[in-house]
Amino acid sequence: MTSDGGVLLLFDIDGTLLLKAADAHRDALHAALRELHAIPDPGMARVQPAGRTDGEIARAIALQCGVSADAIDRRADAVRAACCREYALRVPDSLAAHVAPGVPDLLEELSGREGVRLAVVTGNFEPVARLKLARAGLGHYFERGQGGFGSDSEDRADLPGVARRRAGTDGRPWPREDTIVIGDTPNDIACARADGVRVFAVATGPFAPDELQAADAVAADAAELRALLP
Repeated sequence: MTSDGGVLLLFDIDGTLLLKAADAHRDALHAALRELHAIPDPGMARVQPAGRTDGEIARAIALQCGVSADAIDRRADAVRAACCREYALRVPDSLAAHVAPGVPDLLEELSGREGVRLAVVTGNFEPVARLKLARAGLGHYFERGQGGFGSDSEDRADLPGVARRRAGTDGRPWPREDTIVIGDTPNDIACARADGVRVFAVATGPFAPDELQAADAVAADAAELRALLP
Protein backbone atom coordinates (compact mmCIF):
# COMPACT_ATOMS: atom_id res chain seq x y z
CA MET A 1 0.00 0.00 0.00
CA THR A 2 1.09 3.52 -0.67
CA SER A 3 -0.70 6.72 0.22
CA ASP A 4 -0.87 7.65 -3.48
CA GLY A 5 0.47 11.10 -2.64
CA GLY A 6 -2.05 11.62 0.15
CA VAL A 7 -1.35 12.81 3.66
CA LEU A 8 -2.62 11.58 7.02
CA LEU A 9 -3.15 14.46 9.48
CA LEU A 10 -3.32 13.37 13.12
CA PHE A 11 -4.86 16.07 15.32
CA ASP A 12 -4.59 16.32 19.08
CA ILE A 13 -7.84 17.43 20.76
CA ASP A 14 -7.31 19.39 24.01
CA GLY A 15 -5.40 22.61 23.42
CA THR A 16 -5.40 22.04 19.65
CA LEU A 17 -8.97 21.55 18.43
CA LEU A 18 -10.66 22.53 21.70
CA LEU A 19 -9.63 25.06 24.34
CA LYS A 20 -10.45 24.91 28.05
CA ALA A 21 -12.89 22.03 27.53
CA ALA A 22 -11.40 19.61 30.06
CA ASP A 23 -13.34 20.33 33.27
CA ALA A 24 -15.88 17.52 32.89
CA HIS A 25 -13.11 15.20 31.69
CA ARG A 26 -10.94 15.94 34.74
CA ASP A 27 -13.89 15.51 37.09
CA ALA A 28 -14.82 12.20 35.45
CA LEU A 29 -11.31 10.80 35.87
CA HIS A 30 -11.20 11.94 39.49
CA ALA A 31 -14.58 10.31 40.13
CA ALA A 32 -13.25 7.05 38.69
CA LEU A 33 -10.19 7.20 40.94
CA ARG A 34 -12.33 7.84 44.00
CA GLU A 35 -14.55 4.89 43.07
CA LEU A 36 -11.89 2.33 42.16
CA HIS A 37 -8.95 3.35 44.36
CA ALA A 38 -10.75 5.08 47.25
CA ILE A 39 -8.66 8.22 46.77
CA PRO A 40 -10.53 10.93 48.74
CA ASP A 41 -9.27 13.91 46.72
CA PRO A 42 -7.41 13.06 43.49
CA GLY A 43 -7.12 16.79 42.80
CA MET A 44 -4.53 17.08 45.55
CA ALA A 45 -1.96 15.20 43.45
CA ARG A 46 0.52 17.34 41.52
CA VAL A 47 0.22 16.02 37.98
CA GLN A 48 0.64 18.03 34.79
CA PRO A 49 -1.98 16.54 32.43
CA ALA A 50 -1.09 18.39 29.21
CA GLY A 51 -0.05 15.98 26.49
CA ARG A 52 -0.42 12.86 28.63
CA THR A 53 -2.76 9.92 28.21
CA ASP A 54 -5.69 9.41 30.55
CA GLY A 55 -4.17 6.16 31.76
CA GLU A 56 -0.83 7.81 32.44
CA ILE A 57 -2.52 10.64 34.36
CA ALA A 58 -4.59 8.17 36.40
CA ARG A 59 -1.46 6.15 37.21
CA ALA A 60 0.52 9.23 38.27
CA ILE A 61 -2.27 10.44 40.55
CA ALA A 62 -2.77 7.00 42.10
CA LEU A 63 0.95 6.51 42.74
CA GLN A 64 1.22 9.90 44.42
CA CYS A 65 -1.74 8.95 46.60
CA GLY A 66 -0.12 5.72 47.75
CA VAL A 67 -1.82 3.16 45.51
CA SER A 68 0.42 0.25 44.55
CA ALA A 69 1.46 -0.33 40.95
CA ASP A 70 -0.10 -3.81 41.09
CA ALA A 71 -3.46 -2.37 42.15
CA ILE A 72 -3.25 0.25 39.39
CA ASP A 73 -2.62 -2.46 36.80
CA ARG A 74 -5.43 -4.69 38.07
CA ARG A 75 -7.99 -1.90 38.02
CA ALA A 76 -6.87 -0.02 34.91
CA ASP A 77 -9.72 -1.33 32.75
CA ALA A 78 -12.28 -0.57 35.45
CA VAL A 79 -10.91 2.97 35.88
CA ARG A 80 -11.19 3.51 32.12
CA ALA A 81 -14.78 2.27 32.03
CA ALA A 82 -15.76 4.37 35.04
CA CYS A 83 -14.13 7.50 33.59
CA CYS A 84 -15.99 7.09 30.30
CA ARG A 85 -19.28 6.50 32.11
CA GLU A 86 -18.78 9.53 34.36
CA TYR A 87 -17.81 11.73 31.43
CA ALA A 88 -21.01 10.88 29.58
CA LEU A 89 -22.93 12.03 32.66
CA ARG A 90 -20.97 15.26 33.11
CA VAL A 91 -20.14 16.59 29.62
CA PRO A 92 -22.15 19.68 28.62
CA ASP A 93 -24.68 19.32 25.82
CA SER A 94 -22.57 21.66 23.71
CA LEU A 95 -18.85 22.34 23.66
CA ALA A 96 -19.12 24.60 20.63
CA ALA A 97 -17.92 27.62 22.59
CA HIS A 98 -14.66 25.76 23.29
CA VAL A 99 -13.69 25.10 19.67
CA ALA A 100 -10.40 26.86 18.92
CA PRO A 101 -10.76 29.87 16.62
CA GLY A 102 -10.48 28.95 12.96
CA VAL A 103 -10.66 25.20 13.54
CA PRO A 104 -14.08 24.59 11.90
CA ASP A 105 -13.01 26.39 8.72
CA LEU A 106 -9.69 24.56 8.71
CA LEU A 107 -11.27 21.12 9.08
CA GLU A 108 -13.91 21.90 6.47
CA GLU A 109 -11.25 22.90 3.97
CA LEU A 110 -9.00 19.94 4.74
CA SER A 111 -11.86 17.46 4.51
CA GLY A 112 -12.48 18.64 0.95
CA ARG A 113 -8.88 18.32 -0.20
CA GLU A 114 -7.97 15.45 -2.50
CA GLY A 115 -5.89 12.80 -0.71
CA VAL A 116 -6.16 14.27 2.80
CA ARG A 117 -7.11 11.88 5.62
CA LEU A 118 -8.11 13.30 9.01
CA ALA A 119 -7.81 11.43 12.30
CA VAL A 120 -7.03 12.17 15.93
CA VAL A 121 -4.11 11.18 18.12
CA THR A 122 -5.12 12.00 21.67
CA GLY A 123 -4.47 10.90 25.22
CA ASN A 124 -8.24 10.82 25.80
CA PHE A 125 -9.89 7.43 26.16
CA GLU A 126 -11.70 6.87 22.86
CA PRO A 127 -15.31 7.12 24.17
CA VAL A 128 -14.39 10.41 25.87
CA ALA A 129 -12.70 11.72 22.73
CA ARG A 130 -15.59 10.78 20.46
CA LEU A 131 -18.19 12.34 22.74
CA LYS A 132 -16.08 15.47 23.22
CA LEU A 133 -15.75 15.94 19.47
CA ALA A 134 -19.44 15.26 18.90
CA ARG A 135 -20.51 17.82 21.48
CA ALA A 136 -18.12 20.33 19.88
CA GLY A 137 -19.71 19.77 16.46
CA LEU A 138 -16.49 18.31 15.01
CA GLY A 139 -17.12 14.59 15.22
CA HIS A 140 -18.15 14.17 11.58
CA TYR A 141 -14.66 15.13 10.41
CA PHE A 142 -13.07 12.11 12.14
CA GLU A 143 -14.02 8.67 10.88
CA ARG A 144 -14.83 5.88 13.32
CA GLY A 145 -12.22 3.14 13.40
CA GLN A 146 -9.41 5.62 12.78
CA GLY A 147 -6.94 7.44 15.02
CA GLY A 148 -5.00 6.62 18.18
CA PHE A 149 -6.36 7.07 21.72
CA GLY A 150 -5.38 6.81 25.36
CA SER A 151 -7.42 3.62 25.52
CA ASP A 152 -5.06 2.05 22.95
CA SER A 153 -1.95 2.58 25.07
CA GLU A 154 -0.91 4.39 28.22
CA ASP A 155 2.23 5.46 26.35
CA ARG A 156 1.46 8.34 23.99
CA ALA A 157 4.51 7.43 21.90
CA ASP A 158 2.60 4.37 20.67
CA LEU A 159 -0.37 6.30 19.32
CA PRO A 160 0.85 7.66 15.95
CA GLY A 161 1.80 4.10 15.00
CA VAL A 162 -1.65 2.87 16.02
CA ALA A 163 -3.27 5.55 13.87
CA ARG A 164 -1.07 4.76 10.89
CA ARG A 165 -1.95 1.06 11.10
CA ARG A 166 -5.65 1.88 11.17
CA ALA A 167 -5.31 4.19 8.19
CA GLY A 168 -3.42 1.64 6.12
CA THR A 169 -4.68 -1.07 3.80
CA ASP A 170 -3.65 -4.63 2.94
CA GLY A 171 -2.06 -5.00 6.37
CA ARG A 172 0.43 -2.20 5.76
CA PRO A 173 0.39 1.03 7.78
CA TRP A 174 0.08 4.48 6.29
CA PRO A 175 3.62 5.64 5.37
CA ARG A 176 5.55 7.67 7.90
CA GLU A 177 6.66 10.14 5.25
CA ASP A 178 3.02 10.98 4.49
CA THR A 179 1.93 11.47 8.12
CA ILE A 180 1.88 14.65 10.21
CA VAL A 181 1.00 14.94 13.91
CA ILE A 182 -0.56 18.27 14.92
CA GLY A 183 -0.56 19.21 18.59
CA ASP A 184 0.14 21.85 21.20
CA THR A 185 2.53 20.23 23.70
CA PRO A 186 6.08 18.89 23.83
CA ASN A 187 4.55 15.43 24.38
CA ASP A 188 2.78 15.71 21.02
CA ILE A 189 6.14 16.47 19.46
CA ALA A 190 7.82 13.60 21.31
CA CYS A 191 5.23 11.03 20.23
CA ALA A 192 5.69 12.05 16.60
CA ARG A 193 9.46 11.81 16.88
CA ALA A 194 9.14 8.36 18.50
CA ASP A 195 7.27 7.14 15.40
CA GLY A 196 9.50 8.96 12.92
CA VAL A 197 6.77 11.21 11.52
CA ARG A 198 6.60 14.96 11.01
CA VAL A 199 4.94 17.22 13.56
CA PHE A 200 3.49 20.73 13.41
CA ALA A 201 2.81 22.51 16.69
CA VAL A 202 0.18 25.15 17.41
CA ALA A 203 0.71 27.55 20.31
CA THR A 204 -2.95 27.51 21.36
CA GLY A 205 -2.47 25.41 24.48
CA PRO A 206 -0.41 25.96 27.65
CA PHE A 207 2.98 26.15 25.91
CA ALA A 208 4.54 29.18 24.28
CA PRO A 209 6.03 29.01 20.76
CA ASP A 210 9.59 28.90 22.08
CA GLU A 211 8.69 25.77 24.08
CA LEU A 212 7.56 24.03 20.88
CA GLN A 213 10.60 24.66 18.71
CA ALA A 214 11.41 20.95 18.47
CA ALA A 215 8.51 20.64 16.01
CA ASP A 216 9.06 20.86 12.26
CA ALA A 217 7.05 24.08 12.29
CA VAL A 218 5.12 26.15 14.83
CA ALA A 219 1.90 28.05 14.11
CA ALA A 220 0.27 30.64 16.32
CA ASP A 221 -3.24 29.44 15.48
CA ALA A 222 -5.38 27.53 12.98
CA ALA A 223 -4.99 30.24 10.34
CA GLU A 224 -1.20 29.96 10.39
CA LEU A 225 -1.45 26.17 10.52
CA ARG A 226 -3.52 26.16 7.32
CA ALA A 227 -0.66 27.81 5.46
CA LEU A 228 1.78 25.12 6.67
CA LEU A 229 -0.25 22.08 5.68
CA PRO A 230 0.16 20.41 2.29
